[in-house]
Amino acid sequence: MAVTTKRDTTTVRAVSRQKTATVKDEVKKAEVAKVAAKAPVRLKVAKAPAKPAKTRLVRDSFTMPEDEYAILGATKKACLKAGIEVKKSQLLRIGLLLLSQTETPALKKLIAELPVLKAGRPKKDRD
Repeated sequence: MAVTTKRDTTTVRAVSRQKTATVKDEVKKAEVAKVAAKAPVRLKVAKAPAKPAKTRLVRDSFTMPEDEYAILGATKKACLKAGIEVKKSQLLRIGLLLLSQTETPALKKLIAELPVLKAGRPKKDRD
């Protein structure tokens, strides 16, 4: 019966680890080679231009006189009659863009001509 020493056991373990590591490396290399052989050839394609970030929508309410609101409806009807589909919110946004392009003195004059409205919600009519 052979007596093994602690040193012999340590050497055997080290050699065993080296063999295991070598085998694992060879297996990994073989797997990489298989994947590389199966991988399709990829052509470099120009990236599509990045989409602009979505603008966050804000919901708000406002008060306006009925006659001005009627102008909004009449403008919408005129657009529809001309074959242009438009929503009231689009008309208001167009109006804001036009106002932003108006020079300050003209804008000041337009604001001065507007009738002052009472702040807050109108009271509900009780029928």
